[in-house]
Amino acid sequence: MASYRAVAAVSRAVLRLIEDACPRHEFPDAQFALQQATEIAKAPIPEGVCLYLYRIGVNTTRRNLPPRVEPDGRQFRPPLPIDLYYALCVWGRSADMQQRLLGFCMRAIEDASTLPAGVLNQPGPEPETFRGHETVQVVCETLSLQDLQLLWDGLKPNLPLIVGYVARMVPIDSETPIVEGRPVQTRVFEMRGAPA
Repeated sequence: MASYRAVAAVSRAVLRLIEDACPRHEFPDAQFALQQATEIAKAPIPEGVCLYLYRIGVNTTRRNLPPRVEPDGRQFRPPLPIDLYYALCVWGRSADMQQRLLGFCMRAIEDASTLPAGVLNQPGPEPETFRGHETVQVVCETLSLQDLQLLWDGLKPNLPLIVGYVARMVPIDSETPIVEGRPVQTRVFEMRGAPA
């Protein structure tokens, strides 16, 4: 299971996936960045892509995940499964360039929608966050009108083309061990005398 660093590791992996697949002959000036709403509103990328994590939710479909068991037998509290909601924002020097870049990004994510641990653990600020067998699925998610309105309000006056994605079931491990007492062998009851 992944540590609390998983949120940042998934964000970096999705962005790196798009950047590595980018056909530089067609998009030579494209920049790729993780950004917050304030950064996007102040100074958008002239041409390129930013990934903006705008919402996180607890995944309720599988809340009862088994506890993590270490090789030495220690058990830890069950992981917290979360979903990460992203806005993929695209800018271009022309409408054609912007739309081609968006089409490329969507196809690149769809082609590699399941991110294995090797991709998630690439060198960077979050190394070795995921275990070798872990994966994260990234799928296109239709933005609700409420989410779209909130994004537009937060990104004004520089509104990009936006498409929504969700990284599902990102497990956040607990470091709190489950401590079990030894089996009860006997019971001892104290008998108190009757009050005088």
